Amino acid sequence: MTSNTFHLVSLGCAKNTVDSDSMAQLLLRDGYRAVDDPAKANVLIVNTCGFIGPAKQESIDVLRELSGSKRNDQLLIAAGCLTQRYGADVAEQVPGIDGILGTRRWMDIVQVVRELRKGPHPEPLYHLPTEAATVGTDEADTVRASVAGASAYLKIADGCRRPCAFCAIPLIKGTAVSRPIESILREARRLRDSGVRELVLIAQDTTDYGHDLGIKDGLAVLLERLCEEVAAPLNPSPDGKGTKGEGIDWIRIMYAYPGYVTDRLIEVMAARKQVLPYLDMPLQHAHPKTLYRMRRPSNIDWVHKTLGKMRAAIPNLAIRTTFIVGYPGETEEEFQALLDFVNEIRFDRVGTFQFSFEPGTTSEPLGDPIPAQVKQERYERVMELQQNISLQINQSYVGKTLDVLIEGYDNGISIGRSYRDAPEIDGMVFVEGRAKIGDIVPVKITGAMAYDLTGVPVTESLFHIA
Repeated sequence: MTSNTFHLVSLGCAKNTVDSDSMAQLLLRDGYRAVDDPAKANVLIVNTCGFIGPAKQESIDVLRELSGSKRNDQLLIAAGCLTQRYGADVAEQVPGIDGILGTRRWMDIVQVVRELRKGPHPEPLYHLPTEAATVGTDEADTVRASVAGASAYLKIADGCRRPCAFCAIPLIKGTAVSRPIESILREARRLRDSGVRELVLIAQDTTDYGHDLGIKDGLAVLLERLCEEVAAPLNPSPDGKGTKGEGIDWIRIMYAYPGYVTDRLIEVMAARKQVLPYLDMPLQHAHPKTLYRMRRPSNIDWVHKTLGKMRAAIPNLAIRTTFIVGYPGETEEEFQALLDFVNEIRFDRVGTFQFSFEPGTTSEPLGDPIPAQVKQERYERVMELQQNISLQINQSYVGKTLDVLIEGYDNGISIGRSYRDAPEIDGMVFVEGRAKIGDIVPVKITGAMAYDLTGVPVTESLFHIA
């Protein structure tokens, strides 16, 4: 073991991953080296998740595992959402934690490590914002992105000002704070220059981007600037082999909020072809009474009209959403309305979660009255219905050609994603032969499964056919 090594475990969502990678950048710049084996590290870091009960327990379990094997010459630092909200409790549950960082103090990681290495510290060193809404100032030259292959998550804002009754994020992260457009563009240029082909824009609520900066239709404005300054040209290469990585080819939008998908945003998505015809818009439920109890937008007519408007303006639009089942007070009638809605709208992708009781949220007085077995049964019914819908939609692509971003290769098969597939959460496209990882290549779809597609290369010269 060398004296300057760190092992970092990132838990939770892609937004957490961005914070983890930002901490790693700072440590690497300070002379540290990342290692996969915790036994070979002298600094152990867990970027925790505190969103729902199972995620909180996973964070505690990982911290306990590292604490249980920690040597005297190692430091253990807990960071992220769980420590922001329950810092002292986490330290009490996991003896051996040396430092605690809040969600918007990721930029203090080097300072914390240096202070802890000065000498004995009988109590954990805390670096928490004095208020949940404290703004985390961008660290100079630190890209607020997480890169995986040719794709990168780029964080455009942090925190949330929505009043959702079930959600602890505003308690953890504070209100929404947008990053300056010029900072985002600067980082997008760096990502483009490093070979990134896909930008995935993330925030707790991307459609709220710019509100605190006084920018009307901030997300649409940002998308236009990205397309003008970092996006790849639309014209294909002369040899017909697809784009050549001259800029960002794909820009994907995640975490849109119902009611804030504006006409201008739809117009930008329709006109700017680098903006993928893909939208992730968590709806959470489909019955007005359930949504009212959730303190979510309950105008289901708006959803129908907006999705209809989007599908008319944006050909082949892929829509992902998420739902919560077993929310307090959800009757069988309300749940059936959700099933009917899923069957009617026919989303491309659906994620479903069982309600998790969170103390301190505005839903706390409602308790958690629906039995676990009922939640599980409702979860299974939604997912079974969606699986059949997903299969039917996937089958409609057989015989069509899709551009596929190649991300891997295994046993004669190239593995990638189409515009319909966000990293990590959606499906894959399995293509015969070997293509260069990071290329975007045209693929003729030959087969469909519930979540994934299979295909063959349109331009065989791009592949080594096995």
